[in-house]
Amino acid sequence: MRPMPLHQRFTPTPLAVATAVAIALTAGHAPPALAQSSAATAAAAPISINIPAQALGPALNELARQANLQMTFPAVSVAGKQAPAVVGQLTVRQALDRLLAGNGLAGAVDGAFVIVRELPTAESAETALPIVRAVAKAERPGDLPAVFAGGQVAAGARLGVLGNQNVMDIPFNITSYTAELMENRQARTVADVLTSDPSVRNAVTAGHQYENFRVRGFTVNRGDFAIDGLFGVSGNSNSTVEMFERVELLKGPGVLFTGMAPSGAVGGVINMVPKRAGNEALTRLTVDARSASQLGTSLDIGRRFGEDKALGLRINGRFADGETTLQGQDNRREFLSVALDYRGRALKASLDAYSTKEKVSGGVGAMFWFATKGMIPAAPDPSINQFPSANGELESKAAIGRVEYELRPNLSAFAAVGISKSENSGFTGGSIVNSINAKGTSTTTTTGANLGYQTNRTAEAGLRGRFATGSVLHEVVLQASGLQNETKSASATKAIASTNIYNPAYAAMPAVPTSAPKTAESTWSGMTLADTLYAWDDKLRLTLAIRQQRIKTTNFSATGAVSAAYDKSTWAPSVGMVVKPWGDDLSLFANHVKGLSQGESVTKIAGYAQDFTFAPYKTQQHELGVKWNLGSFAHTVSLFQIAQPMLISAGTAPNLIATINGEKRVRGLEWNAFGLVTANTRLLGGIAYTQGVQTLTKDGAYDGNDAVGVPQWQANLGAEWDASWLPGLTLTGQVNTTSSQFLDSANTLTLPGGTVLDFGARYLMRIAGQDLIARLNVSNALDRHYYSSSFRDTRPVANLGQGRVVSASVSMYF
Repeated sequence: MRPMPLHQRFTPTPLAVATAVAIALTAGHAPPALAQSSAATAAAAPISINIPAQALGPALNELARQANLQMTFPAVSVAGKQAPAVVGQLTVRQALDRLLAGNGLAGAVDGAFVIVRELPTAESAETALPIVRAVAKAERPGDLPAVFAGGQVAAGARLGVLGNQNVMDIPFNITSYTAELMENRQARTVADVLTSDPSVRNAVTAGHQYENFRVRGFTVNRGDFAIDGLFGVSGNSNSTVEMFERVELLKGPGVLFTGMAPSGAVGGVINMVPKRAGNEALTRLTVDARSASQLGTSLDIGRRFGEDKALGLRINGRFADGETTLQGQDNRREFLSVALDYRGRALKASLDAYSTKEKVSGGVGAMFWFATKGMIPAAPDPSINQFPSANGELESKAAIGRVEYELRPNLSAFAAVGISKSENSGFTGGSIVNSINAKGTSTTTTTGANLGYQTNRTAEAGLRGRFATGSVLHEVVLQASGLQNETKSASATKAIASTNIYNPAYAAMPAVPTSAPKTAESTWSGMTLADTLYAWDDKLRLTLAIRQQRIKTTNFSATGAVSAAYDKSTWAPSVGMVVKPWGDDLSLFANHVKGLSQGESVTKIAGYAQDFTFAPYKTQQHELGVKWNLGSFAHTVSLFQIAQPMLISAGTAPNLIATINGEKRVRGLEWNAFGLVTANTRLLGGIAYTQGVQTLTKDGAYDGNDAVGVPQWQANLGAEWDASWLPGLTLTGQVNTTSSQFLDSANTLTLPGGTVLDFGARYLMRIAGQDLIARLNVSNALDRHYYSSSFRDTRPVANLGQGRVVSASVSMYF
């Protein structure tokens, strides 16, 4: 039976939340008598302990990690106290006594559980308060961070090669959205999840088969999504979120933590964390319906096996089919994932495999390319089908294996491998209505058919160690990674004589090519060395890192001959810092990082004076910010600048000269917030103020103009309210607003801004002793017709926002 969500079971004050988290962490871990005896024996046996001199709180956490304990201590009791170095073959009791000596504290050991309390005094005996259990669990960098108050986001996230860390310790603006949020939102894709972030906008028309985003004004493509820190294994269609426990968004370049993104994304990194079986058995069946007549079924099964529940199995499946809100379009999706994991004292291992297939017939989402300066026709009804003959199919399969082994208390090794294969056929890309005039008419639009295959092989391996130099603790990571890609593709096009976006013409789609030659081979490889220094009683964390990155690409013509080759490498240093001068609840952070993108090539054939290939472009980010954790509600405020080099051509053919002296610069101020504002009210979202400027353009023609696709104001704010008059009922609402933005470099085409409202409700009830949750969500409730964003910087192409969509579901637990 699934337990009722914590925030619906009691009034979640900060004290109650802390207590509930501790109870949740220890619940389900109580082993049988034999296991208790084993734990007691293990605690009594000497083990290798190596804890450097440091602040008492971190020292106790380190003992918990090395001895695989769950430790409880009042934070106020250890504040400002120091612990000596403790090294040698010691029992838990011996190590604990040495750490606590002279600090007025005592520890009680009960098997794998340790409780630290203040020694009683005559005065304190009368005024002592009950201890609040703040669990210092033996977490490793691969362990899943706990959920923050309210259940919508997590208290930590994966920082690439540095592993999972608490949000307050990360020198970046990062948010980790939980499975609970995805379920309550009835999210089908990552796009549905990221509507909570003000710095993110969908960069394709809603309902398209691919996902692209603009994050901080820069494009993040579907191929730049990571699964558990690995690029290249996330498939080629809209991501299905059923298999993921978290969707994490790190804003800004992430080359320090994940290596270079395959498409060179610098606005952010999207990482998806696979689900794992929990200690409690789970069987959940969900049936759902969505406008216009989409029906679906999802199944989620989780089990753990063995006396200590070391082996876990998680299975997720989904099938959906039916008509969408795009007139005449039918969408069918099949999905299955299986996750195995093992969690031992020294060894952690996992294997994830999935298969997804999406088939679309009778239409495809369209983008709109405007040709008349200063004239953008009104947005058409999003239900109008611009390509009614289009059909297509996308299929992806992948397997990912990961292992982490603790070689000794302060040294561990990790490795991961992954392979994915994807196939697409039909009109699955390039669905753009071209050269639209002020009346919405186009005479140059084409329909198409594509056939493509893609194979990715990815791997990483590394070491993670901890040591001390004097009073400074170091956590050093050395990681090497590589991604190989092979792409095959072919396409066919057919012109549409004339069409209008308000009354599209029908044109039969051309036949899909019967074969696809190899078009490209690419390899991204590199090595990262990072050192995080802990000093000043853990009030200062400084991360210094450098990444060596190599990019090797070979392109092939239709005959198989090499048409272009690229092989360049570069170094990218980065630094991040977190300072906590007034305690753990307030973090000041800063970072300077470089993002990498493949340099462009110019040729004599294209009119340049010489053939030349540029080294990888280095995008620079500077960021300052503050994070404030109020216990059940948290804020992040960040001020950033991202400057991306751009190629500029000067002169005339055949003597064109290319340089990378161009620049797009985006500066912004972001506020993100999440958590509980009252006992029954949750907030999630924020506001972003952004200034995108073309600082260096060809001949200075557009210097000072706004950057394409960067609105000044973006805001997303959602609220949930648990009705006091009907326990189990939750009402939800969200407002998403975007100011106007330019669609072209000359700033002659402007997309108007606007606001979209979403509403919803859910009801948790119990039937025959089991939980049942009914959900209803309405997105774009007022059915506003609007252009949502810019598709790309180089052409004035706009995306169309989704019309009103009603979603309903019922989840049953067995």
